[in-house]
Amino acid sequence: MGGDADVDALAVLVADAEGVSDAARAVQIREVRVLAAAGLLAEKQAAGASEKVKAREMALRGIAAELAGVFVTTDRTLQRRIDEARDLVENYPVTMAAWEAGRIVRGHVRVIQEVGCLVPVEERAEFERVAVGKCERETPNRVREALRMLAERIHPRTFTERHEEAAAGRCVRVQAGADGMSDLIATLPTVIADGIVDRLTRQAREVINARAQADVAGAGATPDDARADASGGITDAITTVCDGSTFVDARTIDQVRADVFSDLLLAGAPALDPTATGDGDGDGTLGKIRAHVQVAVSALTLMGADDGPADLAGRSPIDAATARELAGNATSWDRLLTHPVTGTVLECDSYRPTAAMVRLLRARDRRCRFPGCRQPAIRCELDHTIAVSVGGPTQAGNLAHLCKRHHDVKHHTRWQVRQLPGGRLVWTSPTGRVYREDAPPPLVAFAITEPPGPTAPTGRGDGHSDSTRAPARRPSGESRSGPGSAGPPPF
Repeated sequence: MGGDADVDALAVLVADAEGVSDAARAVQIREVRVLAAAGLLAEKQAAGASEKVKAREMALRGIAAELAGVFVTTDRTLQRRIDEARDLVENYPVTMAAWEAGRIVRGHVRVIQEVGCLVPVEERAEFERVAVGKCERETPNRVREALRMLAERIHPRTFTERHEEAAAGRCVRVQAGADGMSDLIATLPTVIADGIVDRLTRQAREVINARAQADVAGAGATPDDARADASGGITDAITTVCDGSTFVDARTIDQVRADVFSDLLLAGAPALDPTATGDGDGDGTLGKIRAHVQVAVSALTLMGADDGPADLAGRSPIDAATARELAGNATSWDRLLTHPVTGTVLECDSYRPTAAMVRLLRARDRRCRFPGCRQPAIRCELDHTIAVSVGGPTQAGNLAHLCKRHHDVKHHTRWQVRQLPGGRLVWTSPTGRVYREDAPPPLVAFAITEPPGPTAPTGRGDGHSDSTRAPARRPSGESRSGPGSAGPPPF
């Protein structure tokens, strides 16, 4: 409840909150206008170029990369924000005016811009006028559906026509999460998405029903009881006998649905395979393709000596058990020999013939070497830091992985790079900002806890620490080999 003093204190807080809100709005509007100006600058730089579209894209990439260092984000993110800011400033003047006047907030602006893209340009002014009026009376989360209905009524084209165009943008993408998990996001027509979920749900229930019915004989329950339990989504642990072995399956319906989804995508063959011959010889090429991932795991983790995380190159850590399972099914391995003190990759070999230098660089880089980029090396291109055309050698000290996007930035903008020993890249932006890009840290590294005394051995001089020196204490979860070269190198 509170007394008069509390009410007075609350009034002061509310006044302060209003001031903070006004200040935040002003900063947000200024940021949008700065980013929109960056887009206009890219347009200006590309003016007069023979290939105007490509020139604008390269100019925009260079500017986005420059600003990314200031905003501490990736250049891809900055380029997207530049496009959004320019679209907002140029195509939604009524919305910008209402925002600057404090009639609406940033959340309203996002909804108007998101839904407004569905409305043709010639109808957008009317849409903005009505949308701003609706936003003034509701919170952003409540007004979204009302604006969608407004856009549908204003749009001169039928929903069917627009759906056919939208379906052309269907895609699948991965969004990395915490604890070795990720979200696999598929953008599909609604009826297809609902159909997929329905089929997965019915298949998951069949799995749960089957395991429940297998337990009925021993428990004395009826099959109807088992099905009733399964349909609830969570069941007790059921002991099942399979090939003479016993295991416990207590998965929920969500877990079974996710497992069936994974199994179908990793091992199933598409129903429509244009590469199939139809002569009864089995699946076509599509059905034979298997997933390909790059995983780095230390030898000690691989042998079960510790449970340190492995690295899914360019993505995120994965658990030791999954890494061991993948290793057990691998047809070939890359073995990395790392420096015992610095951890730098010194050499790489394989149990089958391959391009040793490519393997070495892929193991060293593990991702695109442009500042902030996380594209895995297996999807990148090898770039000569010093071009061959000007005498650059084809050797590890002059090569680095760059994704297609940043390979183009290096060659078509004023960004410059030089490579130092150990695979360290030093990038210089067009305005002179310097960014150091070190190779990703190794999974296994040695360190000396105490400097050698006057009478202590000085080491063998071959890149290995002397066996009389104790390895440094390591943080929990980090793997290491024993002193000297006794432990195997990481894989």
